[in-house]
Amino acid sequence: MSVSQSESVSFRKTVLELRLFSLISVLREEHQTKSGGEGLRFLHTELSACNSTIMEFSLAHPAIKAFMCGSLSGTCSTLLFQPLDLVKTRLQTLQNSVHPGSGRVGMVTVFLSVVRTEKLLGLWKGVSPSFVRCIPGVGIYFSTYFSLKQHFFSDRAPGPVEAMLLGAGARSVAGVCMLPVTVIKTRFESGRYNYGSVAGALRSVCQTEGPRALFSGLTATLMRDAPFSGIYVMFYSQAKSTLPSEISQSAYAPLANFSCGVVAGVLASLITQPADVVKTHVQVSPHLFKRTTDVVHYIYMEHGLVGFFRGAVPRSLRRTMMAAMAWTVYEQLMARMGLKS
Repeated sequence: MSVSQSESVSFRKTVLELRLFSLISVLREEHQTKSGGEGLRFLHTELSACNSTIMEFSLAHPAIKAFMCGSLSGTCSTLLFQPLDLVKTRLQTLQNSVHPGSGRVGMVTVFLSVVRTEKLLGLWKGVSPSFVRCIPGVGIYFSTYFSLKQHFFSDRAPGPVEAMLLGAGARSVAGVCMLPVTVIKTRFESGRYNYGSVAGALRSVCQTEGPRALFSGLTATLMRDAPFSGIYVMFYSQAKSTLPSEISQSAYAPLANFSCGVVAGVLASLITQPADVVKTHVQVSPHLFKRTTDVVHYIYMEHGLVGFFRGAVPRSLRRTMMAAMAWTVYEQLMARMGLKS
């Protein structure tokens, strides 16, 4: 934090302490004199001023700013790429026994089927839980990443392995926090459940399956998300460091950063695709699979090794574009706030 920022925060603290002291004095007088009137009006004014000061003080903290920037970037990317996530989930949960002898079902087939049976807006089915998950989830991820980076690497840039650990650690925190909503989102997108709302879905799962069902697929989720984020941050930071200063400091920097994000996203998506397929099966059909190894055995017996890469194309497109956009928007917003991301 810069000297000017420290002075600003210190000043706000002092103002807040003075206002709280004056509030205590007024409350004492009210208790002793029972006068009401002017004292209560003054009390209301000071409470409003204190609330405003507290808000300003909290917003001044860099981690809060990182959370806000991350949430905004997550909102944009989620809205744009939700259809790809829905197609990916439908592909992964297809059963071979539905149409014996039928040809290979691909991304375009599923896409057209959804549009034909559920109309165009059907491609955004599950966008509500996606928002509930991604807006705070991406905010938690970026604020955790920022805090860890500031704590351990305030004076230097992290190396490749350190960048991977930073990304994996931040994603693990966000993944555990938002897992119940992730379960609901996956079920919404599968088309097998008729939930009316996110709150109704959470209530239904707790009543019929117990709260434990909201944390189904925890192992597979962490096996997918932590490596993805770690690998992504490692490749992304290394790709950015190779950019010449003429590009990284020019008006084309956001486009260059986005391109680095695309390359990093493709590599990370392909490496973690099997874990994503396992996670989807666990969360959609928790009554069929008690352990992660049961899902792995089922997928291999039903579809072979290829089954672990079902939905790889839509997922790679979505995760790559979402991550690239989220990081680009986040870094631009942080730069405008005068913070180094």
